[in-house]
Amino acid sequence: MSTVSTVNGGISFWYADQGTPLAREPLPGDATADICIVGGGYTGLWTAYYLKKAVPFLNITVLEAKFCGYGASGRNGGWLYNGIAGRDRYAKLHGHEAAVRLQQAMNETVDEVVRVAAEEDIDADIHRGGVLEVAYTPAQLARLKDFHSVEIAFGETDRVLRGARETCERVNVTGAVGSSWTPHGARLHPVKLVKGLAATVEALGVTIHESTPVTEIKPKHAHTPYGTVRAPYILRCTEGFTANLKGQRRTWLPMNSSMIATEPLPRSVWDTIGWDGRETLGDMAHAYMYAQRTADDRIALGGRGVPYRFGSGTDNEGRTQPATIEALRDILVRLFPTTAGARIDHAWSGVLGVPRDWCATVTLDRSTGLGWAGGYVGSGVATTNLAARTLRDLIQQDSGQSGPTELTALPWVGHKVRRWEPEPFRWLGVHGMYAAYRAADRRELTSPRPGTDPIAKAADRLAGRH
Repeated sequence: MSTVSTVNGGISFWYADQGTPLAREPLPGDATADICIVGGGYTGLWTAYYLKKAVPFLNITVLEAKFCGYGASGRNGGWLYNGIAGRDRYAKLHGHEAAVRLQQAMNETVDEVVRVAAEEDIDADIHRGGVLEVAYTPAQLARLKDFHSVEIAFGETDRVLRGARETCERVNVTGAVGSSWTPHGARLHPVKLVKGLAATVEALGVTIHESTPVTEIKPKHAHTPYGTVRAPYILRCTEGFTANLKGQRRTWLPMNSSMIATEPLPRSVWDTIGWDGRETLGDMAHAYMYAQRTADDRIALGGRGVPYRFGSGTDNEGRTQPATIEALRDILVRLFPTTAGARIDHAWSGVLGVPRDWCATVTLDRSTGLGWAGGYVGSGVATTNLAARTLRDLIQQDSGQSGPTELTALPWVGHKVRRWEPEPFRWLGVHGMYAAYRAADRRELTSPRPGTDPIAKAADRLAGRH
């Protein structure tokens, strides 16, 4: 397999497939709005959509530093699924039933995204094949069975546990010893979704200014180099790029994730792999991978690579390190040996937001009018939609247009978390954590023991995940 001709960066394969859009006009000067949304990714666009649909006369302005979908919304793996970061912690803090309600809301969110895409005529290559998570070591199988049992306890009674033969009949992952499948998931094309959302909210009357970086957010003010937008509500929807805002360097850690996309694979290769259901595919490794079979029959596969840049650095136009490309290619060939001769057409990276306790959250401070949502830890394709509908309900409640709703009562609303450690402790901690996870994965590949490697358990404690 050659990577000589691989396109590295250029935002992502999804933009190479669709073409980089021409940026909309920047903010022309000082302006006012009813609601100002900072960030033109999924969170910001979904929030604008639901607010405008609920109250059509609202004057809503979206400010985007580059162009809509430049960040994680245009670079992710295209997993529309029901996972949410922090659910287990919310169960400990608020009780099991509260976390079950949160999980149910996520299950329904997958349906909601599919519904809106169809209603608004957004063709995002959505295919509802569910999510298949596989195990290929004894330790992974033990974690898979525990994971499957926990998901059922949180209300996923339609989840299915499969053995080795049944798994390989679905997707022929080399060495697979079992899998867990949920119907609450779909594959999609991330950029087709974000471009469709941007066009939809503009058609509804939302103003979008691109090439307009917000440098500081204050109550009722969003400051940019071109002027200030004043609004009763300022909503921060910047996810992994939050660290670029004044005073937010340690709020959410911008975690790097990297991907590769193969050339379109021939029928002979697909005959050996299967994957006719086009499930989104993950594994139970500590440094896990995520993959999809694209609409044009490529495999797009991602993983962590180099996890973090010193000082919460965020972006270099999607370029990723050659060693990361090689590592992802090795994972691809280990899972699917018949792809060994396939060309890697594209490689790219992006950042996602990670709170110190790994819990996604949505908040509106009623005393200041400042709101935010994020910290999705890589599960944002669907979670952004739930966050947006929750922000809509919080604003309508605050403005007296409605009372509390089922969404405003979910346990992730208003969750507070401490800031990340200062440098160099932040860099040392994150790189140490992922070095430990990779070491644990290597040891588990050759170990007959079913238990999780002790190195991974230590890394979990370091990360604050358990």
